[in-house]
Amino acid sequence: MARAATTSDVFNAIAEPQRRNILALLRAGERPVTDLAQELGVSQPRASKHLRVLREVGLVRDRKAGKQRLYGLDARGLRPVHEWVGGFEQFWNESFDRLDTYVQDLKQTRQEE
Repeated sequence: MARAATTSDVFNAIAEPQRRNILALLRAGERPVTDLAQELGVSQPRASKHLRVLREVGLVRDRKAGKQRLYGLDARGLRPVHEWVGGFEQFWNESFDRLDTYVQDLKQTRQEE
């Protein structure tokens, strides 16, 4: 089965570590591409390419501010990821409950010895 293009699928877009780093940086607020590139240690064209992909999947918005363009996080685009990950919540809760039961049983056994 062929992979979806990174420009049309949020999961593929965030699979790239630099794009996840950009999203993390944008949590603090809007930033120009030059700041992002410097923070990531990449060239401005490379950062722009990542921003374009993130914008096309709906994770980043941009606006003109004088002569520069500011990029900001649009976390609504992460909803499919949130919903998918949320499906594992029951699994983790049950796993932690079993671990807690095991630890309590172990403590009880040691106290009885």
